[in-house]
Amino acid sequence: MTGQRTYGQTKSGEPITEAMIERFVEEAKRSYEPEQLKGRRRSPGRPPLGDAAKSVESVRLEPDLRRDVARRAEDECVTVSEVIRRALREYLKSAQQRVPRD
Repeated sequence: MTGQRTYGQTKSGEPITEAMIERFVEEAKRSYEPEQLKGRRRSPGRPPLGDAAKSVESVRLEPDLRRDVARRAEDECVTVSEVIRRALREYLKSAQQRVPRD
């Protein structure tokens, strides 16, 4: 080791050094104009799910079920959350057809 201080590592395992951080800062200074960034109101990240406000619900999954859901999500190229939403919609739809409501 060269004795340089590191700040963790990248996904590929490369150490994050002061020199790397400085390169990223210089690249950011060259690549982005402040006016381009000001117009953004939404932070990057999860896309919206329609127009209405959303809630986050937490459920506990046993390891086998979590693994199966993750595999299904990978097979369908969607998120685990999307697989769960689809399954819940399908369950509620089929339950509604079986139980008449007053």
